[in-house]
Amino acid sequence: MDYQPINARVSPEGSLEILSSQEVNSLKDDGEGGLYRLFRQCALAVMNSGSHTDDCKAIMETYADFDIRLVQQPRGIKVELINAPAAAFVDGAMIRGMRENLFSVLRDIVYTHSILTGPIGDDTSTSAGITNLIFQILRNAGLFLQGHQPNIVVCWGGHSISREEYDYSKEVGHQLGLRGLNVCTGCGPGAMKGPMKGATIAHAKQREKNGRYIGITEPGIIAAEAPNPIVNELVIMPDIEKRLESFLRVGHGIIVFPGGAGTAEEILYLLGVLMHPENRELPFLIIFTGSAENADYFQMIDDFVRGTLGNEAASRYRIIIDDPVQVAREMKAGMEVIREFRRRCQDAYYFNWLLKIDPVFQQPFEPTHDSMRALALHRNQPVHLLASTLRRAFSGIVAGNVKEHGIRQVEERGPFEISGDADILEPLETLLTTFVQQHRMKLPGSTYRPSYRIVPRES
Repeated sequence: MDYQPINARVSPEGSLEILSSQEVNSLKDDGEGGLYRLFRQCALAVMNSGSHTDDCKAIMETYADFDIRLVQQPRGIKVELINAPAAAFVDGAMIRGMRENLFSVLRDIVYTHSILTGPIGDDTSTSAGITNLIFQILRNAGLFLQGHQPNIVVCWGGHSISREEYDYSKEVGHQLGLRGLNVCTGCGPGAMKGPMKGATIAHAKQREKNGRYIGITEPGIIAAEAPNPIVNELVIMPDIEKRLESFLRVGHGIIVFPGGAGTAEEILYLLGVLMHPENRELPFLIIFTGSAENADYFQMIDDFVRGTLGNEAASRYRIIIDDPVQVAREMKAGMEVIREFRRRCQDAYYFNWLLKIDPVFQQPFEPTHDSMRALALHRNQPVHLLASTLRRAFSGIVAGNVKEHGIRQVEERGPFEISGDADILEPLETLLTTFVQQHRMKLPGSTYRPSYRIVPRES
């Protein structure tokens, strides 16, 4: 990472050239309800694209003297950057992709704040209201293209992966791109960057000039997983729950590559949602894939899903090992199934309105020592609720691993404690131990100190 600071004024690129006085004031306000700190954190993350650390706390401390200010002018606004990372500039000019992403951050933060503090804000206490908020944020970001056939493949996987795993994800993306499919990921490095990289090459071969490389993130994770340089449509959702719902609403199929706690969280969210009875007949193609060396990894994931959620949950996905062409062919065929289903049901191609998401998957979970210890990890509940609770356990582990507030909590009070029934804790501990052994919790070279501790339930 280049620590040499740069001062600069940057003009808007791509969106949001005009702000009201009220919006400008909210972005200057670092008090309760103000947006300054949030804007500063997300802006710094965008300019750290390509950095070799996933420690949000360390990034914020390294650039403690970084500042960002809005300058209103008769013809719009400029952003003044003080002590900004030099890697975001070439010969004193900000890299265009980073400038686009910087103003995407500004666009989403301002728009989300205006909705939540306006008349619609009270409606987010309902499931339909939360989905409507997600729809409005994505629409404002320009993600919906009417008339386009289903072609968005969501790719999940770890930011801390081996070179071989990265190359495999890139080849899958290449095969997707050759078949006219676009890629949506969590926007970071590793298995989020690989499919986009492969797709860009394939789109170039096919002379596809409008390839879409959609990155969906949220403020808590963006510093640890800065947007990779290929992302050309960046969206900042308010929290992890709305980020996860966004993937399922805009994506037409999902590919899962090897990953760690964050990938396990995504898998549990996805399977928990799809196990709702109203989603039983809903087509949604899910493929777990990796190279030949990842066969044991996906066997472990499959064993964990079957051991905790049961065979019905496992029936929702396919595992394809070491065959990028087959992955892409099946995903392409799945798009036709989605298209026909949406057409028959008169549902939009660009937003999956028919998907039923239980409110338990939509309510934000704030990982603390008390909330983590209180998680109900037992079988005396519907399986989709168990999936939701397991998802929250992994969300807390991710927070303790890479999110600033989670790291500080673990430093101050020790690891989060996870308690529950033995028949759930045992497969959970086995999975987590393997993630640690395979260096999937932190980037290679980082010393990993577990942010969690498994504690048997007291009888």
